[in-house]
Amino acid sequence: MNFYAIKAIYQYEMARMFRTAVQSIVAPVLSTSLYFVIFGSAIGSRITEIDGVSYGSFIVPGLIMLSIMTESISNSSFAIYFPKFTGTIYEVLSAPVSYGEVLLGYVGAAATKSVIIGLIILATASLFVDLQIAHPFVMVAFLLLTCISFCLFGFILGIWATGWEKLTIVPTLIVMPLTFLGGTFYSISMLPPAWQTVSLFNPVVYLISGFRWSFYGNADVSVGLSLGMTVGFLLACLLTVRWIFKTGYRLRS
Repeated sequence: MNFYAIKAIYQYEMARMFRTAVQSIVAPVLSTSLYFVIFGSAIGSRITEIDGVSYGSFIVPGLIMLSIMTESISNSSFAIYFPKFTGTIYEVLSAPVSYGEVLLGYVGAAATKSVIIGLIILATASLFVDLQIAHPFVMVAFLLLTCISFCLFGFILGIWATGWEKLTIVPTLIVMPLTFLGGTFYSISMLPPAWQTVSLFNPVVYLISGFRWSFYGNADVSVGLSLGMTVGFLLACLLTVRWIFKTGYRLRS
């Protein structure tokens, strides 16, 4: 294992985050805080509690998930696409560095950024509402698994993209709507039975439900099923990345 290569890629990507701190950290935290203030104030005045939890506190796990999923995809997709765009990716591929080490460097840095943002949002939310974390180890597990999974997904997206506009298609037209319809601002138990069934086909429901369970012990679906879906998505992304490196899909041409 070439730890020097992993460290070099990791430090370069982390340095880029601090060079663009306003865009990388301040912007997502500020936008999430605005979501919290607007939805918490406007809807919270009409919905006082959900499953015994105040509405302001209820939406915090969903907002954290919304932020880390979008940031994970954005960070990792840009990190691998920009070297492709400039042509410097060939220097990395021709270096005595394995594909696994390249993956650890890029995805590790992107996941670290997402975890930092998630923790900052959690700390910021605690200034507005009373938060309790009933199962801290489960919370950390879901946080890490989600960050790593969506960073891998973003890595795949960055390799697949052939233009800058393609980097925004999937997050904007697929991930964002699924997140809003995945129980970020409500419990799917509040929906009519038919729509509850439809919601179960949304994979984001399981991520948000499991993460919310770690806070308040309330979940729309079994926490074991949520964890299984998260791990399944992680494995699917790993297999896809393995296939990409094995075939050189959009890397060698």
